[in-house]
Amino acid sequence: MEIKITTSQLLKVVHVISWVLFISLCVETGGILCNSLYAFFWNPAAAANFWEGANLLPLLTHDPGYFLVITCIMTIAAVFKTLIFYLIIVLLSKKGLNFSSPFSSELHRFLSSISYLTLGIGLFSYCGGNYSEWLASKNVIMPTLEQMRLAGADVWLFMSITLFIITQIFKRGMELQSENDLTI
Repeated sequence: MEIKITTSQLLKVVHVISWVLFISLCVETGGILCNSLYAFFWNPAAAANFWEGANLLPLLTHDPGYFLVITCIMTIAAVFKTLIFYLIIVLLSKKGLNFSSPFSSELHRFLSSISYLTLGIGLFSYCGGNYSEWLASKNVIMPTLEQMRLAGADVWLFMSITLFIITQIFKRGMELQSENDLTI
């Protein structure tokens, strides 16, 4: 017995998985933002058990400005991750994938947006990692980059470059497709 999975079935599964990831990233982004505001304005002790157990209380007690910078970087990276899955959901919901004409301007915009968002995640993660290292050199006890959700900047940058190259290939495919349509 052979199991055949069609492209439309696979896209439906990817759509459901994208929704699950989008919702979990929305929760993470909201958690980071709410914990930051709550710890900064109302209860500084809440920074001891920040989002996912990261202890940012030593940073907050050392300098609230440094705390704001690191939590802003964490929030921006989380928002960009959430936006990636939002764009995937929009693409799959609007049936933006036309297999008879795969090189569409909508798919080009999608790939371009994703490549810029991954570049932003990579840059903010890299800056956040360097900033955290600098703070640690000032004898501030910092959580790990994994706990702050800023790990993997090199992977995000590599993915950004890869997606940018794929975007340029799609752009060239659009040009060839429009030339072919004009020739006929």
